[in-house]
Amino acid sequence: MSKRDYYEVLGVTKSASEREIKKAYKRLAMKYHPDRNPGDKAAEASFKEAKEAYEILTDGDKKAAYDQFGHAGVDPNRGGGGHGGADFSDVFGDVFGDIFGGGRRGGGQRQAARGSDLRYNLELSLEEAVKGLTKELRIPALAACEPCNGTGAKKGTSATTCGTCHGNGQVQMRQGFFAVQQACPTCHGRGKIIKDPCQHCHGEGRVEKSKTLSVKIPAGVDNGDRVRLTGEGEAGEFGAPAGDLYVQVSVREHAIFTRDGNNLYCEVPISYSTAALGGEIEVPTLDGKVSLKIPNETQTGRMFRMRGKGVKSVRSHAVGDLLCKVVMETPVKLNEKQKDLLREFEASLTGQAKKHSPKAEGFFDGVKKFFQDLNS
Repeated sequence: MSKRDYYEVLGVTKSASEREIKKAYKRLAMKYHPDRNPGDKAAEASFKEAKEAYEILTDGDKKAAYDQFGHAGVDPNRGGGGHGGADFSDVFGDVFGDIFGGGRRGGGQRQAARGSDLRYNLELSLEEAVKGLTKELRIPALAACEPCNGTGAKKGTSATTCGTCHGNGQVQMRQGFFAVQQACPTCHGRGKIIKDPCQHCHGEGRVEKSKTLSVKIPAGVDNGDRVRLTGEGEAGEFGAPAGDLYVQVSVREHAIFTRDGNNLYCEVPISYSTAALGGEIEVPTLDGKVSLKIPNETQTGRMFRMRGKGVKSVRSHAVGDLLCKVVMETPVKLNEKQKDLLREFEASLTGQAKKHSPKAEGFFDGVKKFFQDLNS
């Protein structure tokens, strides 16, 4: 008798995902399982048929062979993939294992957990972040117990195999027609029992302890950068590997400079006369003062770039620039003589706005035209 198409058996299309195939099989398995249909040969045959279809269509190689050659591609007598009998406990271990946390996929003894990663927030000044430094950090963490070397067992003794699960870490329970595996309640999934625990750590294998670490912070780090210290986190359970320590960098605001990537920005005040006549001023950098030449007729807000005076990148080693924005400062607390001189100077410009103040002239011409258009 010819076999039915596997996709037809499960009621799915050829484009169905593995999840859809598993869902369809689960529905049929629950309907035709022999425990629900005792003595029903037709139900048992339907169950076996669904199981066979499921096993082929969830195996990548077998599915590809079936899609290309049909049943001949997976016939064990022709060299293709095969299928076994109806092992009901294995079937439900496969299908429902991901739901109940058991089954033969992913089962077995629970491995001792790796230690937790730790994070240490380190605040630096801009100068420290740019130049780099070595910091000593005091870290509170769980460390391996020295007397028992992290095993949790008293010195000279060792853990013994759990008598309940016989070292498997899991036990099988039946719920109706389901065979469900779960962590052993005696050893909590470890597969071993500590009969004579270490008195120092009370069988935990770890104790709270602070340690001092010397951490090298590379030059050029910025907000959000992390330095990883492998194995310097918390100790793992019962001798398992320790976690890592991540030193998270934050940089305090600076009184003069603002950082953007590898570039630094600062505002430099200049006098009215320097802006008009030009001159040379001193500007700060992280390496000291440098001279900056200001051309005559410099407008407030102009940006000057000083190449290579920024930050050296921690990744590419490229060096950023220092961008200086000049801001003209209005004189304050003038005496009468100084005020008279300014009035005299202002009077000397009367009628020559287009020549001496082209931006102002253009602005007021635009305002005048705006109101003319508004009233027309």
